[in-house]
Formats: sequence, C-alpha cells, structure tokens
Amino acid sequence: MIREAQIGDLDGLKNLYSALRPQDPPWEDFDAEHAFRNVLESGYTKLFVADSGDKLTSTCMLAFFPNFGSGGRPIGVIEHVITLPEFRGQGLARGILAAALEYAWGMDCCKVFLLSGSRRTEAHRLYESLGFCSEAERGFVIKPPTSQPMRQLE
Repeated sequence: MIREAQIGDLDGLKNLYSALRPQDPPWEDFDAEHAFRNVLESGYTKLFVADSGDKLTSTCMLAFFPNFGSGGRPIGVIEHVITLPEFRGQGLARGILAAALEYAWGMDCCKVFLLSGSRRTEAHRLYESLGFCSEAERGFVIKPPTSQPMRQLE
C-alpha cells in the first residue's frame, strides 16, 4: 500500500534512509524525530511510503515551493527515492514516484525535477520510463565544505 508517511513511520524510514545513505550521521547524533516532524509539518513537503504491512519497503520525498515565474505555479523536487534492496524490481519505486507526481500535478506544479547519482543507471532507466528527461535541463550541485557542522531547522 502506498500512502503518505505518518509520525509512527519514523523507525521504518530510518531503516530505509540507512540503506541509501550509510554515510549520513548516526541517528543518535541529531534529533531524528524533530527532523522528521519538520518534514511532515512543513506544508511544503510530502513523504510517500510503500507499506507491506509489517515494514516500510520504499519511500520518496516531494518538496514543492512557490515560484515567481511560470505564472506563479510551484516547482516540485523529488528526493531520496529509496527501495530496500530485497524489494527492488517489484514496482515499488514506480508506485511511489507515481503517487508523488500525481500529488505534484494536483498542486499545479509547472515541473518536477529530481537529481540522481551519475552512476545509478538502473534508477535512471526507471525515471526515464516515467517521463523524466535528462536532456531537458541540466542540474548542478554544490555541497557545503565538510568542515561545516550540520544544523537543525527550528
């Protein structure tokens, strides 16, 4: 079942994010519940999950933000498309992304974009099969120097 995440999903989401981002700081190094509540309550994000009944198996986050261009229509961003390795190939990521896109189009977004690691060719095939085009625009990323401490949003 694909649905929006709820506060009770914290442990399942921590498990999913650990599978994708093992290099992230340990959960005990910051207030994961506070960060999760910020996402759930922001008004500008939706976190979708695939729930198998006994565990969360896939997720993605949709963020959308106001826009001055494109007639004032918001822009959507999809981040952290994750499926547990043992559940890949079952259409879960496709379903999660379809739910996120349906929500974005319902919000009248003028476009939705996502970034993906340059070597994740299997994921790229999935995104292209859903209509994402890597040739339409070009993305650039800059990250803070590693010496900067992480800060929590208030």
